[in-house]
Amino acid sequence: MAERPVDPMTEAVRAAARAGVPRRRLLQAAALGGAAVAGSPLLAACGTKGTANTSGSAAPTTPDKSDTDKTLNFSNWQLYIDVDAKNQNVHPTLDEFKKKYGVTVAYTEDINDNDSFYAKIVPALRAGQDTGRDLMALTDWMAARLVREGFVQKVDKANTPNVTANLIDSLKSPSWDKNRDYSAPWQSGVTGIAYNSAKTGEVKSIEELLTRADLKGKVTVLTEWRDTLGLILLQQGADPANFTADQFNASVDYLQKANDSGQIRQFTGNDYSSLLSNGTALASIAWSGDVVQLQADNPAIKFVQPEAGMMIWADNMLIPNMAQHKKNAEELMNFYYDPAIAAQLTAYVQYICPVKGAKEEMAKIDKTLVDNPLIFPDEAFLKQTHLFMGLDEATEKTYAAAFNKVKGS
Repeated sequence: MAERPVDPMTEAVRAAARAGVPRRRLLQAAALGGAAVAGSPLLAACGTKGTANTSGSAAPTTPDKSDTDKTLNFSNWQLYIDVDAKNQNVHPTLDEFKKKYGVTVAYTEDINDNDSFYAKIVPALRAGQDTGRDLMALTDWMAARLVREGFVQKVDKANTPNVTANLIDSLKSPSWDKNRDYSAPWQSGVTGIAYNSAKTGEVKSIEELLTRADLKGKVTVLTEWRDTLGLILLQQGADPANFTADQFNASVDYLQKANDSGQIRQFTGNDYSSLLSNGTALASIAWSGDVVQLQADNPAIKFVQPEAGMMIWADNMLIPNMAQHKKNAEELMNFYYDPAIAAQLTAYVQYICPVKGAKEEMAKIDKTLVDNPLIFPDEAFLKQTHLFMGLDEATEKTYAAAFNKVKGS
């Protein structure tokens, strides 16, 4: 595959990864969030046509060029795919996809957070124009928003039999896309507590994290408010998938008290990982995949399922309206639901794999990952996970503003 230009942000993230920073995300202060909706324990053709758009006019259509133009434009998060050890611009699974389907993928790591990416593509979507992308991977709540606004296309399931056959049961029916007509999960993960066992004792609950005296000034929480406040809601006995405004306000007040007391050192994106590793932070609200990766270099970093439960989320492949290569995008979705390919991808990114059969294939790649519940969770693990409920636009803005006031932005 030909090398592509690499933007400065992507190169900076890759440099960080080579220095030991986890691979998936280098997020700055973005309110992107964990999971968006209620559901199961985990989430509980020739022409292209999108869903109805917000203008009230017919959804835009465009001829699909896939049969004559064997290319595909795919936008994803930084360091969220396998790379060749000798060349960071080469992705072995994409090379295998090209060999199988004859399709060359222009793979761009231009999603730094959901909100900024939405701002980048929404002018074209609202104008009924091509975004320049055929496929993109966005977190549940943003995927739900795009489906709601009619900005993504229905997947032709005749082109994605592997998704139908191999999507794990707990991801099959999110409330925002009950039949997975518009989406397919790329990877999933959970949010809980990480702590540095070389520096402090186990942190068992969000209450301990935000009140324990020995942790004061050395705690980080995520800027993704659905994750942080979701865990606080659980600690307070509320259901993140079905809570009241009063319960939400109580969770904000709890966070405000912890921040005012000096318990919280920093609101972070993915950069909490380096703070944990060097001991600047003793404990953090953390993403599972980051911890798996950190443990390879620092076994003292531990992941804890908070006593009240964890938050769970997925990043989902979507085809935007006016995409020029819809069938090619569907073929790529199908390709990554081959268990052998899914295992190869998951061995690198080390988040929860959404594909049945990948666990058995992982045994051929890295046996140390086969029994890791943060990659292949069992039912007991999944029963401890919770989703954040879907919100209308006005409520979402109100809640985000309340959180941002606490963190000072």
